[in-house]
Amino acid sequence: MMLKNPAAKYTAFPPVRLDDRQWPGRTITQAPIWMSTDLRDGNQALFEPMNVERKMRMFKRLCAIGIKEIEVAFPSASRTDFDFVRKLIEENHIPGDVAIEVLAPAREELIDRTFEALEGARRAIVHIYNATSRPFREIVFGMDKSEVIALAVSAVRQVRQLCDERPETEWMLEYSPETFTATELEFALEICNAVTEVWDAAPGRKIILNLPTTVEMATPNVYADQIEWMHRRLARRDSVVLSLHPHNDRGTAVAAAELGLMAGADRVEGCLFGNGERTGNVDLVTLALNLYTQGLWPGLDFSDINAVARDCEHCTQLPIHPRHPYVGDLVFTAFSGSHQDAIKKGFAQQHPKASWNLPYLPIDPADLGRTYESVIRINSQSGKGGIAYLLETEYGVAMPRRLQVEFSGEVQRHTDAHGGEMEAADIWALFSSTYLEKETPIHYVKHQLFEDGAAQGIRLTVRKDGEQHVLAGKGNGPIDAAVHALNTIGVAVQVRSYEEKAMGKGEDAKACAFMEVMLAGGGRECYGVGMDANIVTASIRALVSGIDRLLGDR
Repeated sequence: MMLKNPAAKYTAFPPVRLDDRQWPGRTITQAPIWMSTDLRDGNQALFEPMNVERKMRMFKRLCAIGIKEIEVAFPSASRTDFDFVRKLIEENHIPGDVAIEVLAPAREELIDRTFEALEGARRAIVHIYNATSRPFREIVFGMDKSEVIALAVSAVRQVRQLCDERPETEWMLEYSPETFTATELEFALEICNAVTEVWDAAPGRKIILNLPTTVEMATPNVYADQIEWMHRRLARRDSVVLSLHPHNDRGTAVAAAELGLMAGADRVEGCLFGNGERTGNVDLVTLALNLYTQGLWPGLDFSDINAVARDCEHCTQLPIHPRHPYVGDLVFTAFSGSHQDAIKKGFAQQHPKASWNLPYLPIDPADLGRTYESVIRINSQSGKGGIAYLLETEYGVAMPRRLQVEFSGEVQRHTDAHGGEMEAADIWALFSSTYLEKETPIHYVKHQLFEDGAAQGIRLTVRKDGEQHVLAGKGNGPIDAAVHALNTIGVAVQVRSYEEKAMGKGEDAKACAFMEVMLAGGGRECYGVGMDANIVTASIRALVSGIDRLLGDR
């Protein structure tokens, strides 16, 4: 039977009693300690777990980014994971400033196996966990609170003994009360304090207490309240690294991590691009670059974000969504005409040494190794700003505003007729065929200037309707002389506006002339465009181009 309100089977997550919460008034002032679990939590979430080649490629990429703590395996779970840890250690793949981390459940025989895998490591973090929430205690394990604490304490005591027996390695313990967000806060505090005491945590012998949203169950502010509640009550807080491990079941893992850092956490665990079980772990790329856009150096190098993305896609065999923040193929792409116009104007005014302040772009794509070529792309929704931007950045053609309006109409007609997207090369081809390459009814062939007293004279050779003509005219300059020359074959026009701009620099530079013309008898105005190494030739080509378009349309 259907419920009248199916949502009635669910209950709202209760609030945390924290009337004097401090985190809402704080900002993040320093980057957290980053821990990547791509090779463990991320790997176990794949259809096809990584082979040795992909694992090694991912490990080296994580090191290159600058992550100093990397959870590399669950060595007691499989021979593959065990052998990979041994390979990293025995073949000396681990940089001196990187600590590898391995996961182990709170079970004696599995902890022993974990330490076998870590034999000879320079620096290692042993990550112990057991589930603490009421449903797991009562339904899964059939344990009461005291038994759950005893299990955690026994495991930590065993880890401490095994660490003391291997002083050649720099050891650190991490403990996770799995399902923390569903655990009663008083009990989470009790079990965390118990393991902290057994480890005998001190400022020089810290313990990592990792408080995961094993399943994201509430809004991010609730997680922040839980973290602040723990942060303010943990014993030996100066000897604790308080860590976050947000999952993304509600789609708010990044927000939960940011608020958790405001609430007092020191460390974040996650995966590149948000890979992980179910809906994924918190996305370390987005989280780090969010800090970067606030003027805070995250300590991670994403200056070649495309290379990072390629490695991750190869290693995980998972595609990155084209709208993924910062790295998606379309994330710096504007199709909308109003967006394109605002971005174009922003680029024109952005000073290289000034603070970044561009419409629609919270980060400079160049900081991520992305080019501006992909920022503006043209389809039927696009406007003059985007078209002008592409022609200027790709081909050096800086169109006057009225020409932008005119040509955008040509583009709109093309996209309406053909559909789809137009790339820069397509825009240039349409621009060339519209303004530069028409043969009828009039086509420029050559010209020769001469002086006649105070007047400028021209002998202009054109082809009209397939027949070549040599025309002569005089005026107050080359353009005026050309207008008079064309009048001799019945082509009477007025020049309404004229601009010239350079294309390129040095010996290869060309002049680009833009001329707005109309027939002497009235009618619409339209532009002609001419390009040539000689500015006079470019100007005459622009005049003939405009006339050609007027006559052709008529």
